[in-house]
Formats: sequence, structure tokens, C-alpha cells
Amino acid sequence: MDSSEHDSSMPSSGFATGGELPPGLTEEEAEEIQLELTKVEDEIQTLRQVLTAKERHATELKRRLGISPLSEIKQNFTKSWHEIQCSNAYLTASTTLEDISRSEAYKKTQETLSQAGQVTSAAFSTMGTAIRNRLGEMRALPYTNSGNSPSFKSFEDKVENMKYKVMGRSNGEGSNSPTNNDAPL
Repeated sequence: MDSSEHDSSMPSSGFATGGELPPGLTEEEAEEIQLELTKVEDEIQTLRQVLTAKERHATELKRRLGISPLSEIKQNFTKSWHEIQCSNAYLTASTTLEDISRSEAYKKTQETLSQAGQVTSAAFSTMGTAIRNRLGEMRALPYTNSGNSPSFKSFEDKVENMKYKVMGRSNGEGSNSPTNNDAPL
């Protein structure tokens, strides 16, 4: 854009809308400022065009080097993560967490939660065994045919699946597990 384009778009007086001069400015000073403004706006436009061309050139060079946008994101993420890890806030928080993990209260809480997990696991195991035994007894009853019905088998499979989902394979029963562990309950 050259200055003639700006001149043609300015009001006839060349000043702010309404044709009035700002207070404290002579007409010559206002014209000089207007010309300087036009010149600066032209320079800004030129710099924008140069920047756009440089960005396109940089993108092409990266493409030729095999640097993809994804690899740039990964590199930026890695750099940012490293900066975070070196920051005072991260180092302070890390030190605080280490201190907490060494504290007696933390150790006692961790021990208590571990014991609670073991007790809960044992309770579920006992409950599963009791249900399995009871279902086995029901299947063995001579006066009922429920043990052979499809709905009974489906119920039995669901109970077994629930047991393995809750307990996992920690009881050494890997080969005796139901074939469909993903069956909905």
C-alpha cells in the first residue's frame, strides 16, 4: 500500500472525522503527524508481508528436513516439561512430597489402607467361594432341574466373572477362569 492510497481515503482536511484539529496542534503539525502515521502503517504492512514470506520459507525448510508439526509439538512439550521440572515451584513441591512420603503419618496411613485392601479382598474371596459352593449345592439337588437350565448357567457365569473382575487372578486360578471375562453382569 503506498501513501497515495491513504491520502485518497482521508477526509478532505486530512484529519480526524469532523474536520477539527486536535487541541494544541497546528494544521502543519497535524499534516506532519498524519504523514508519519501513513508511513508507519505502510511499514507495518511491509513487515507483515515479509513475516508471512519468512514463515512460509521456514515451513518449507522444516518439511525438507522432515520436521513435522507433530515432532515440533513433541519437542516443545519435552522442552516445557524440562523447564517445569527445573522450576522452583516443582522442586519445592517435589521436596515436600518426598518429606510427606517419609513421614510416620503417611507410612501408617499407607499400611492401614494396605491392610484394608487385603481384608476387603479376603472378604470378596470368601463371599465368592460361598456363593460358588451354594450354587454347586443347588445344582446337585436331585429334585430340581435348575442346575442345568440356561438361566442358571448364565447366572453362574456372571457370578464367576464378577469374582475374577474383583479378585483378579491372584489366587492361582488362571486356567480355571471363565472364558468370557468381559460378559456384562
